[in-house]
Amino acid sequence: MKCIGIIPARYASSRFPGKPLIDLNGKTMIQRVYEGASKSKLLSEVIVATDDERIFAEVQGFGGKVVMTSEDHRTGTDRCGEVASQSEADVVINIQGDEPLIDYRQLDQLLEAFTDPKVQIATLAIADVSEEDKQNPNRIKLVLNHQNDALYFSRSGIPNEHHSNQADRERFPFFRHIGVYAYRKKTLLELVNLAPTELEKIESLEQLRWMYYGYSIRVVETNIETPNIDVPEDVEKVRAFL
Repeated sequence: MKCIGIIPARYASSRFPGKPLIDLNGKTMIQRVYEGASKSKLLSEVIVATDDERIFAEVQGFGGKVVMTSEDHRTGTDRCGEVASQSEADVVINIQGDEPLIDYRQLDQLLEAFTDPKVQIATLAIADVSEEDKQNPNRIKLVLNHQNDALYFSRSGIPNEHHSNQADRERFPFFRHIGVYAYRKKTLLELVNLAPTELEKIESLEQLRWMYYGYSIRVVETNIETPNIDVPEDVEKVRAFL
């Protein structure tokens, strides 16, 4: 099974323009993501997918593999789909370009899910959900079925705890989403052709589109979490880790 990693990277972020090229203790963020992902034991190659000449030149400059993609893509998934369509890969992992501390062990955990032939899409979750996380719309929560496939993702606290007691809450396995996805190539090329849905727009969660159309998402539990850079205020937090 050939697995590849694709890092979608764009310059024109609304909340943090130029984010892939910020300096993090002597290396750009895109270089740190690329080097971290390249340590994976299961990835045949790692590719940056961008629509920006500056990012393209930076990746070439540190010796990474980079592909120029269309400017019309709405999501990183769409950008991954363009690159995957030209690849002979069996499985594609979409690696977020704002994860400079990405841990390759997370990627390998995720890819191992595809030893099950029924798995179409896989993602990560962590059983570390604080009361603050439950109320924070930027912390995505999820619930699972008996096969560890996702039943639902939400920015709200799920399940609703209004009628529960303390013992129920202590037993229940609350999970928080870590937004790395892997797909069988065939599945990814189907996903990029799905029409957006109203549910996805309400929650602003792209994965709900896939579930709406009947695709299952296997959830792999991990105990590894690394901070990402979403807004400029996150930069110093990551530099402290480095």
